[in-house]
Amino acid sequence: MSYMLVIVEPPGQRSSRSDEEGRALYDSMVRYSEALKAKGLLNIAQSLKDDTRGARVKVRNGTASVLDGPFAEAKEMIGGIFLLTCDTREQAIAIAKECPAAQWATIEVRELGPCFL
Repeated sequence: MSYMLVIVEPPGQRSSRSDEEGRALYDSMVRYSEALKAKGLLNIAQSLKDDTRGARVKVRNGTASVLDGPFAEAKEMIGGIFLLTCDTREQAIAIAKECPAAQWATIEVRELGPCFL
């Protein structure tokens, strides 16, 4: 089964770190990704830049609108993702508990599948 770990961060958190602190945290995530890949569990891991350069797109009644970031009303920001192949939901949760980002962000565990179920 495929599971996605979504790293959910408080907005502005990254700017509160020094460059050295940010690089150290990033390096810990890279090591974590490499360990998951070595175990054959990791398909994709990717961090995302902050939402200041992001955009939200929606189409309503045939009219598209684009809202450029940062998103002032947002209480959270998606900071990155891991796409895993796990035997069970419990295994995916156990992997999320070991993720270094769980110390400064929330890790949302989601199974991939059709959105109508």
